[in-house]
Amino acid sequence: MKKLFFASTTILCLGFFAFINKTVDMAITHSITIDSLGACQGISYQNGRIFLYGDREVGMIREFKMIGDSLTYTNKEYKLTQNGQDVINHPTGIAYNGTGPTFMGNSIRLNKEGTKWKAVIYCVDWKGLLKTGTLDGNLINTIDDDACIQGTRPEYIKYNNKWYVATADYGNNGNEVRLYDPETLKAASKTSEKGVLFKKFTCTAWVQNLYYLADKGILVLIQNQTEGRKWRFTYVDLKKSIETGQQQVIKTVDVNERLDELEGFAFTGTGKRGIAVTSSRKNNVNYIHIGW
Repeated sequence: MKKLFFASTTILCLGFFAFINKTVDMAITHSITIDSLGACQGISYQNGRIFLYGDREVGMIREFKMIGDSLTYTNKEYKLTQNGQDVINHPTGIAYNGTGPTFMGNSIRLNKEGTKWKAVIYCVDWKGLLKTGTLDGNLINTIDDDACIQGTRPEYIKYNNKWYVATADYGNNGNEVRLYDPETLKAASKTSEKGVLFKKFTCTAWVQNLYYLADKGILVLIQNQTEGRKWRFTYVDLKKSIETGQQQVIKTVDVNERLDELEGFAFTGTGKRGIAVTSSRKNNVNYIHIGW
């Protein structure tokens, strides 16, 4: 029995190392323009439902579904307002896993130069928001993400069989990926409170969003190569990054054919297809083929 266990473990380890030595290729297959989003800030794929969010006249979300290889609008729009007032005006992430509390990020520019920011995480009743179409009655808590360096972009990840909310900084100095305990975060007033921060590790610059590949234990850093320009996807070994305190890169993929501002990315039900979104007015939704 011990020999069988050792053999199985060896096969799993060899399989993992074979995987991390593979090349990850990403190619745009085609691009489309979807209007009425303002500057699109991200995408959330939830069990076949696709949500694109942006900063139109107010922060908002529109719901789509895949029909064949194309996105189709479901005529469902959700405004991130309360009592008619814009609340999440610049949405920068949706942390949803279907079981824990749902969190949304907001990065608020405090000066016109863009050198001062305030980051806020909102705990929302996601089912309620989708039912009523606004945050009225669906805003559970507002949390000042004062542990951040610049901006916030929440995404659920799993480490040692427990869910955490990961977020990352956008700037080019001292960037980190931080892991917050979701239940503690849900009740907190700020992320610097005791018990909210679980672990953190350093990462490279200009992270716009995060995507977690649960079946591979990989966190994808969705990045710009320079401030606000050009596409970069950095695949990191999440477990090793947490345990060493710095990102452990499996592969970095630069898509140099696009010079605009990459904002978000999600796989769409398969490890070989995804959608990348940008803040551009044209060709803001891009279908991606991923080769492992």
